[in-house]
Formats: sequence, C-alpha cells, structure tokens
Amino acid sequence: MKQIAASLTFEWPSRAEILSTVETLVIGTAGGLAFLVAGLPGGLISGSMIAVGIAAIAGRKLTLPPILTQTVLVLLGISLGSVVSRHLIQQVSAYPLTIGLLALATFCSTFGSSYYLQRIHGWDRTSAFLAGSPGALSQITILAVERGADLPGIAVVQTMRVIILTAALPLVLAVAGVAPSAAPSLTTATASPLDLLALVAASVAAALLLRLIKFPASWMFGAMIASSVLHGADWVEGGLPNWVRGVALIGIGALIGSRFARMRIKTLAGHINAALGSFAVAIAVSAIFVGIVALTTQVKFSDVVVAFAPGAMDAMLALALTLHIDPIFVGAHHLSRFVFVTIATPGIVHLFGRTQDDVDD
Repeated sequence: MKQIAASLTFEWPSRAEILSTVETLVIGTAGGLAFLVAGLPGGLISGSMIAVGIAAIAGRKLTLPPILTQTVLVLLGISLGSVVSRHLIQQVSAYPLTIGLLALATFCSTFGSSYYLQRIHGWDRTSAFLAGSPGALSQITILAVERGADLPGIAVVQTMRVIILTAALPLVLAVAGVAPSAAPSLTTATASPLDLLALVAASVAAALLLRLIKFPASWMFGAMIASSVLHGADWVEGGLPNWVRGVALIGIGALIGSRFARMRIKTLAGHINAALGSFAVAIAVSAIFVGIVALTTQVKFSDVVVAFAPGAMDAMLALALTLHIDPIFVGAHHLSRFVFVTIATPGIVHLFGRTQDDVDD
C-alpha cells in the first residue's frame, strides 16, 4: 500500500513546470490536429509525437507531469477495453503459437541488432545487447547504469525505434491497403454517465491493484482489463466520448515526443546512424516472423504487424486503438514481449556482455 500512496502523492508544480506542461500540450494538440485534418493515418498520435519531438530537439524543455501521464494511460486503457467483444475473446486460441514465435523473434532481433552495433559501430557487447532489446526501457536503463553501459547511446537507439515505428506503421499499413488511411469513429455510442463512472472507478481500482503487485504498465493494463471485463460481460455499453479518446491519443504522442527533451543534439547526431541501422535489422527480423505468422495462421495481417513491431507497449496499443486493430491480440503479445525482455535480458547480459570485473575496473 505504501507504493500506491507514494504514487498518488501530489506536489504543487512550479510555475516553470506548469508552463512547460502547457507548452507540451499545445504543441502536441496542434500537431495532432494538423495530421488529423490532413487525413494522415494515426494522425492524432503521430502528429502530436512528431510536433513535440521536433520542438524538443530544437531545445524546448517539454514534459508531462506524472499525474497527467497516468491519467492519459488510464484513458487509453479504458478506450482499448471498450472495443472488446466476445468475438475477440474467442480468438485467444491462436495466441500460444504466435506468442512462441514472438519470443523467438525477440531473441533473434536482439542478437541481430547487437551484432550489427558491435561489428559496424564498434559498440561493446553489453551496450549493444541492451540497445538491441525491444521494449522495457526502464529495466534496460537500470541494467545499463549497473553494468556501466553507454546510456546515452542506448537511449537514442531505443527512442528512435519507438519514434520511427509510431510514425511509420500507420502509413505503411495504409499504403499496403490493410488499415484505414484515416481511422473512423471507434465506437457508435458514448456510455451513460453512470456507466462512465463505473468504468473510471473500476479502471483506477484495477490499475492500483496491478501497481501494488508491480505489474508492468499497470496504469494502462489495469484500466484495459477492467474495461474489457465490463464490456465483454455486457455490463457496460458504449465507451468514452470521442474527444476524450482524442485527448488520450494526443497525450501519448506528446509523451513519446518529449523523450527528445532529455537528449542533446550532439548526442542524438552521434548515434543516429547506429539507431537507424539497428532499427533496420530489427525490422528485417520481425518482418520474417510476421510473414511466417501471416502464412500459417488466420490472424489478420495488420494485427500481426503491430503485435510484432518492436516498439513500446503504450505506443503500439495506442496505434491499435486508432487503426481499429485487435487490442487484445496486440496487448497480449506486447505484454509477453515485455515479460520476456525483462526476464531474459539480465541473463543475456550476464552471459554475453562484459563481466562485472570489467565494469568495476
């Protein structure tokens, strides 16, 4: 309970923090609406992310406080759960095979990217393995600090992968004709005030429970689970108003883009080639496994592409929401990847990275 209490502790932000938050939201909203008006796929999240990212690289100190981040993640989770139906739940039988292939894809992608960074860019083994591991950035960062790895380089490679995937995936799917170029309305009805209250209360309660047991991405997945149960059991009809879902998508985009605010241009420029090359290797490996799944199962191609994309859970699930892609399938696979990376990466670094004696020296 102490962890929950600590996470809910509220401190009044300073004037500078308030102005930074307002600037982040204004830039993100402007970018998201510009992309939406232009009819670009995934417009709200992609436009917000790109606009905030550009401003951050230009030197603006953009950020979102924890309370806003948590609110956005809960809203995203509720929205994802609101598209759950019995039909989607019945498709769970296809998951064991595809999750097994995802684990193998993650393993191959990590070693492929690592090998590229070592051979082409001269990275040490520990830094290369940590940069090549898709997702679980907070755990990767902790390991990087403990093992004396190249933390700025790892941050650039990991962040660039998420940024490129979030911006490019909607365009690729739209061009391929397997996703709408502009996402239609996500639900036909808004829940009644009483149902909305039940959704929010259940989602926050589930998120706090998952946070108590240190479940990954607890705010988003807790809300998604609660919303999925309520909608799957037909206890609640309808979802959040369209404008609230739009706010959540813009918020996620702004959150991703603001990661560049912590990077210096010199650091970014010094590692951009490594980031792009590592990304290309990871995508090539993932594409092979996407092809295998698409040819051997009945899962929709667009669902497989987003589920196997080596990006962050929140970003990929936000794309699943805005592109009408099965959120249960995508969520199950990205959670599985997160667990696999969290469990396997320390062992991989221990076996194949630098020894602790080398780090200490």
